[in-house]
Amino acid sequence: MTAAADRLKIEVDGEPASADRLRSAALSGFGHFTAMQVRNHQVRGFRHHLARLDAANRELFGSGVDEQVLRTRIRQALGEAADASVRVYLHEAADAPTMMVTVRPPGGMQPGPWRLMSVPYQRSVAHIKHTADFGQRYYQRLAHAAGFDEALLTGPDGIISEGTITNIGCFDRGQVIWPAAPALRGTTMQVVEPALAEIGVSSVFAHIRLTELRSFSSVFVTNARGVAAVGQVDAQELPVDEQLMQTLTERYEAAPWDDI
Repeated sequence: MTAAADRLKIEVDGEPASADRLRSAALSGFGHFTAMQVRNHQVRGFRHHLARLDAANRELFGSGVDEQVLRTRIRQALGEAADASVRVYLHEAADAPTMMVTVRPPGGMQPGPWRLMSVPYQRSVAHIKHTADFGQRYYQRLAHAAGFDEALLTGPDGIISEGTITNIGCFDRGQVIWPAAPALRGTTMQVVEPALAEIGVSSVFAHIRLTELRSFSSVFVTNARGVAAVGQVDAQELPVDEQLMQTLTERYEAAPWDDI
């Protein structure tokens, strides 16, 4: 067993994961999940994680997620760990979806500016954070192998949707433009939107093409670990407005933490 495996804790339906339970989840391949960073037993935007799991579970399995069960399972899996990277999975099972909670050491956002590699791919059923998306992982690995930090998913005519594990936003004349193409509404994106609105920076959705990226004041990515500037897409160098990025980072870091 590797050191990384030693630091991974898995519980299934509130019990330590058995080989049979893990085998069932691995072979199913049908399910959804959310990923969060826990600090001092708190999570930024916990309600967004709950809403994501509840909506996806209703669509995939026909029933919602019990909030108290979810909170109890996360707290139990955390144990004495105050800080951690936590994922909650719901997998198809015979009678009712199986809830798996994984706990790893906490992680931080890789500092920017990030380098993105555009790829011709869009996730199926993009509004759900679902498991077993081969193309997503395939293109992420290609981007990393080519020396990039992330793959940027695009459709016809270079229309941008999202990253493999990120949302992408663009500052443009006092507002943020998010891609209108099908994409997952990330929890950090949902935390950032109202935080920026409080200081007069509105959010809009529009089609964004690769060829338009240099026209924006700054481009950034968000995921469960935070926010970061984007400095390059393919061979295209992008401007980074340090003041805008500082404002974005400060607004994100000032967002409240929710008790689990």
